Parts: sequence; structure tokens; C-alpha cells
Amino acid sequence: MDYEDPNIAALYGLANPSDHGANFYLSLAGQQSCNVLDLGSGTGTLCCALAERGHRVTGVDPAAAMLSVARTKRGSENVEWVQSSAQSYRSTQRFDLILMTGHAFQVLLSDEDVLAVLETMRRHLNHGGRVAFDSRNPRMNWVGEWNARSRTLPGGQIIESLKITAGDREFISFETSYRVPDTTLVTSSTLRFPRHHVEHLLHRSGFLVQDVFGDWDSGQFHSTSSREMIFVAGSTQPSNPTTL
Repeated sequence: MDYEDPNIAALYGLANPSDHGANFYLSLAGQQSCNVLDLGSGTGTLCCALAERGHRVTGVDPAAAMLSVARTKRGSENVEWVQSSAQSYRSTQRFDLILMTGHAFQVLLSDEDVLAVLETMRRHLNHGGRVAFDSRNPRMNWVGEWNARSRTLPGGQIIESLKITAGDREFISFETSYRVPDTTLVTSSTLRFPRHHVEHLLHRSGFLVQDVFGDWDSGQFHSTSSREMIFVAGSTQPSNPTTL
């Protein structure tokens, strides 16, 4: 999507007033204060919620417009905001929990991008820390569910519509239209639906998969029926600050 467009960033925030799976990730962080890194933090809803609970939070996103929206939210002053892609983010900080939420993992369209993000996670993870991210189960009929979907956003004046432009077993491309009183804004997106090799890429990157959940209530993942694939992993290798 064209998240660099301030109008699109504002509409994204309106269309997604709460972070998908927020309660799951808040419980994963726990009640004791810890260092949290959110890669692809978007409009910052989860980051601010984590900061309000006393965690030390860094939110990273490549789009300046998304970060501008994030900085307007309550609690945003307690978050460190960084404009960077997840692939290229580098810091001397180490984190107890590293997240990629809201299905942002699916915008990584190649194994090379996935490995680059996992390397970022490994480099910045404290010993004993965990990483967590989510993706949709590719065995669900997302094309059928999404094509021609339409909804009215909060406030009642903006209509959001989806149109599938291409789809196969691994990639779905679609257009999102926002019809506002004066005009219509259209964005294009492609998402990847990785199948069985995510755990292999985690292992290759030095991670040990601890859990794969199928829903936000920590239910077991079932390949034929779960909508979500929520990965939680720990590192099998210590980070090496000299490689930053």
C-alpha cells in the first residue's frame, strides 16, 4: 500500500483502530517491564499500548506518514519511533521481545526479505528473549472472502472496497479503494502466503520455534481450519554486537 501518502496513512488508522491480535501480544510481553521492538509498527496502536503498560518500546516503520499518525496517539511520547525498513534496521539496543504484527510479515514477498528480517531480529534479541509474528493460513479461501468486499468505516462517510487483481497459491494482489465525499483514493497491495517453510527459515536463521498458534486465544494451529499462523520463537545463537 501507499503508506507514504498522508491521506492513505490516516485512512489506514481509521480502518484499523485497534491492532489485530493486540491482547495476545500484550500478554506475551507480560506485566514486568521489558524492552520491546515492534518492526512494521504502522500507526503505533500496539506500541502505545505496550508503553502505557510500562514497557520500553521502539517502533520501527519505513513510512514517515504512518509514524506521523503514530506520534499523535496517547502515550506516543513514551515510544522511540524510528523510520526504517525491518530489513535494514540496526541499533546498539537489545530487546527481550521483538514483534512483527498485523500480518506485516506477509508484505515480505521473497525468502531473501524474510531472512533479512529474521537476521534483524536475531541481531537485536537479548539472550532468553523471544520473537513473534503472524501470517494468515494460506489454506483458507482469502480470494473468495476478500473479492468485492465492502464496508463503511467509522464515522459513516468513507466506504472501503477491495478488488482482487491477481491470486495464486502463494501471492494475492488487490486494490483497496476509499470513497470519500470529494474523491476516491486507490492503493495497490500484494501479500505473500508462505506455506510450510517458515519454520525452516526460522531454524536457518538461528531460531527455535516454541509455539505455532492458530488463533488469538493461543489455540493449537490446525492446517485445515485455523485462520492464523502465529509464530513464537527463541534464538539458538547469541547476538553479536560487533556485526552491527
